Amino acid sequence: MNLAVDLILKNAKVYLPEKIVEAGIAIDGERIVKVAKEANLPSASEKIDLDGLLILPGIIDVHVHLRDQELSYKEDFYSGTCAAANGGVSLVVDMPNNKPVTMDSKTLRERMELASKKVVVNTAFYSAFPENTREIKHITGVGARAFKIFLSHKVGGLNPDDENAVIDAFKEVAENGLLVAVHAEDGFLLRRKIEEISLENRDDLDAYLEVHSPEAEVKGIKRAIGLMRKSNVHVHICHVSVADGLKAILGAKSDGYPITCEITPHHLLLSEKYLRRIGNIALTNPPLRSLSDASYLRWALENNLIDIVASDHAPHAIFEKDASSIWNVSAGIAGIETMLPLMLNMVNIGQISLPTLVRSLSEKPSRIFEFKDRGRIMEGAYADLVVVDLKKEWTIDSTEFYSKAKFSPFDGWRIKGKPVKTFTNGILVMDEGEIIVKPGSGKVIGWQRGFI
Repeated sequence: MNLAVDLILKNAKVYLPEKIVEAGIAIDGERIVKVAKEANLPSASEKIDLDGLLILPGIIDVHVHLRDQELSYKEDFYSGTCAAANGGVSLVVDMPNNKPVTMDSKTLRERMELASKKVVVNTAFYSAFPENTREIKHITGVGARAFKIFLSHKVGGLNPDDENAVIDAFKEVAENGLLVAVHAEDGFLLRRKIEEISLENRDDLDAYLEVHSPEAEVKGIKRAIGLMRKSNVHVHICHVSVADGLKAILGAKSDGYPITCEITPHHLLLSEKYLRRIGNIALTNPPLRSLSDASYLRWALENNLIDIVASDHAPHAIFEKDASSIWNVSAGIAGIETMLPLMLNMVNIGQISLPTLVRSLSEKPSRIFEFKDRGRIMEGAYADLVVVDLKKEWTIDSTEFYSKAKFSPFDGWRIKGKPVKTFTNGILVMDEGEIIVKPGSGKVIGWQRGFI
């Protein structure tokens, strides 16, 4: 006698690695046990009829700022992961530039323990670099997924201007089997430009764009490539925004170096012209670029030249977006609830294909960051899933966000396509825009240790 599984998702279209099939999914515990026609599925304690909707692998967002701790007024682990679930995201990777900075085994452990009580989706963590490179091994042991460095300024214990120290730290990360995510802006060029701007007492948008220029990004990317060559660490370039920067990355890839990159929806869909029109709400770093850059990046994404799409979800209090001087405006866009919907809309209007969406939002994030048994729908994989309604037309309204950051440069956009259910580890977390689980139902995922 066959025992019943926990859950059957029936009457659905299922995105499998090679095709879309009309089928159902049997889930037992945290994992998928069978994908098949309903007649061939086991009995179940519960069944959900999806009425022909499409099931995709759960979205993995590798660039999220969940804040909390001393920055909880901007976002906390609960609000941020509720926002993730509302956006169809089943796994997030939290950035380390927090308060306190996540930069050693103590601060990482404290952050993971706090998160475990609050998160509603799976959550993994970056660490900034410690002062002592020998601590890297201990940080890895606690469970950091990757290390993050800002080439523009010091975050954590490592001075990015100290070339030898950076190379040594990168080598240590490579020995521990992790990757280094890089915010690639050249710090020397930024500081020189800031000095010039300050002498002129300029505090307008043009001054910001001159400091955070395409040249600063391209130079930062080329420096990251040089550091990678000297250390042989896997380097992942965050939020690429300019065509010339991507071309430098592709050159290093073609030479066989271990380098990957990500792009954000706002750099794909918005431009400097849009920033000038709507103002500080769209201010981010790197800033929005030219129409030609955005067009090239969209082409590159569809042609599999960009590895990952990530939100760079950077929530702030709304008052931090309102200042007379551009230097007092907090840069960042709250993007985790709009990322998948915007990309579903791109599929609907023919800008990208559905395989491109799944590859860049689920499959490659899982592969690059080594989330075993995630990012694909297959028997034995974790039941991290998002059900989407490709035909649903709706209007983005940031006042309805779960994020504490109630603003978006996409406010008022009419789009087609929406996540309607999010499952994490076999648990229905979001249903028709409502979070239906308690804080702490998500899991903290550590490196090579599974769940904590």
